[in-house]
Amino acid sequence: MKNLISTIGVLLISSFITISAQTGMISGLITDNSTSKAIPGAKIQVFQNGKVVAEKVSSANGAYALSVDVGKYDIKALVSGYEVSVKKNIDVNANSTTRVNFALNPIQLVEIVKEEERSAKLSKMMIVAECSAPVSFAGGIAYDYDATENFNTESYDVINENIFKDVRNNPLSTFSVDVDRASYSNVRRFLTQSQKPVKDAVRIEELINYFDYDYPQPKNGHPFSITIEADKCPWNTKHQLFLVGLKGENINENEIPANNLTFLIDVSGSMSSANKLPLLKQAFKYLVENLRPQDRVAIVVYAGAAGVVLESTPGNQKEKIIAALDMLQAGGSTAGGEGINLAYKIAKQNFIKNGNNRVILASDGDFNVGASSDAEMVRLIEQKRNDGIFLSILGFGMGNYKDSKMEQISNAGNGNYAYIDNILEAKKVFGTELWGTLYTIAKDVKIQIEFNPTKVKAYRLIGYENRILNKEDFNNDKKDAGDIGCGHTVTALYEVIPADSNEEVSNVDQLEYQKQSTVNSKNLMTVKVRYKKPNEDTSNLIVEKVEAGKTESTNNLMFASAVAEFGMLLRESEFKGNTTFVDVLKRAKTSAGLDEYGYKADFIKMVEMGEMLYK
Repeated sequence: MKNLISTIGVLLISSFITISAQTGMISGLITDNSTSKAIPGAKIQVFQNGKVVAEKVSSANGAYALSVDVGKYDIKALVSGYEVSVKKNIDVNANSTTRVNFALNPIQLVEIVKEEERSAKLSKMMIVAECSAPVSFAGGIAYDYDATENFNTESYDVINENIFKDVRNNPLSTFSVDVDRASYSNVRRFLTQSQKPVKDAVRIEELINYFDYDYPQPKNGHPFSITIEADKCPWNTKHQLFLVGLKGENINENEIPANNLTFLIDVSGSMSSANKLPLLKQAFKYLVENLRPQDRVAIVVYAGAAGVVLESTPGNQKEKIIAALDMLQAGGSTAGGEGINLAYKIAKQNFIKNGNNRVILASDGDFNVGASSDAEMVRLIEQKRNDGIFLSILGFGMGNYKDSKMEQISNAGNGNYAYIDNILEAKKVFGTELWGTLYTIAKDVKIQIEFNPTKVKAYRLIGYENRILNKEDFNNDKKDAGDIGCGHTVTALYEVIPADSNEEVSNVDQLEYQKQSTVNSKNLMTVKVRYKKPNEDTSNLIVEKVEAGKTESTNNLMFASAVAEFGMLLRESEFKGNTTFVDVLKRAKTSAGLDEYGYKADFIKMVEMGEMLYK
């Protein structure tokens, strides 16, 4: 027995010695290539087969050392303010030390601030991040939630739903168009995580306008057509439902002017999680792949400071643009105001006359240095929109997402707003809808509808609560409104109570001094639309009169009503009437029609998820 135990002990010791002999050391020094000074706090990562197998942070004197198994490795060194350096195919031998030194090049920022402030600002700039692995979910790709975000500080503006308006006291309904789609993909993010969306995250008009509808191309010389449809209201059959649809002109890619794009990218510490900066870089790469030689891109970043990491570069130099994106890393505070100022400055320096000049801001909206309040950011954007430079906003992330700020900034500028929750949404925004996202065909688009009190007792505009305008704003060309991109559709729904209804809708006493006159007209309503061409400051007017009994209903109204009904269910709206998830599913499936990209099928999955969550 003793001999057996002795033998086993020898074998175990021998095995341990053999295993120990299969490891080696990697050590080295991290220095600044321009000054030869040591760089403390640099991250060293050791990769094998694309996976991180070991990592270390350099000490106060720039040194590092770590132990790994014998084999061949790639080694990366990265630190804020410096270009990433990778050394490949490094052999590590048993019981020996492999020396791997890194001399890192400082990132050359252009046009940050005055020269004497450059070094102080540079130390705050963080520029690259590693992408963690995506996880699959029905309908797309989602990213693991960053466990470091322990507190949910997401913010949304309160939405007080539109109520029914008595036509005799309120004959005019006036609002700005909205082609933003951010609310839809944000709601999808909640549902795919088995969470009920925050009520105020549900903007029903953005859910409706996520989809294209089968409206005709414009034929009257205006940049968009107008379509009117009507039918019984599905959730209250005593009411009617009216659809007002605009269709932006489809323009051939070869006819679209050259793009002068400035990417304004948030690289602050809050952007470090996988569903933020790494996903952002994937999205922008998709855009870069679709650029034409005549298009140009500059990249501005901001964290504790703002800087240019890529001067304006032609679209056919894709490798150069993508390389600049690849080196972005997150860290530091968020000087959003400074970034916006610099981005507009760069866009203006590279302005293309008669071209498409646009800043594309990508962020989680969590600004906290300098101009950062909602009001400050809105005023800043309002000042910039007169430069002939349009604005697109892309939202990313969760946990600290500031939807309220992003939406207000978007509304203040000439632009649009999308939320990127997965790589397929990036493909939609920068692929199938690229030119609608980037090229505006009409700006400051407003709609005003006058209802005939002999035909309509009351009406309710579904959604657009934060787009409502005063009636006087319609003819005021100084009043900013929404923009329509190439090929975009805009859809608005009105729930209408007929004039012969016994339903009481007004809590306002009858007016004593106003003459109540009735005009004998067959028209239900008059639809007016004002818009400006992108390079003009004077609006054009389109007028459409809608005669009673002359409207029809198509799949456009059926599907849009299903989406609106879904939004009311998510908001637990007081106006949802008899609606159910079952009714929404039935109507959506019946009216989906041609679904080339599967967006409507994705919606049906969302409704099924919502049905389970709201039981």
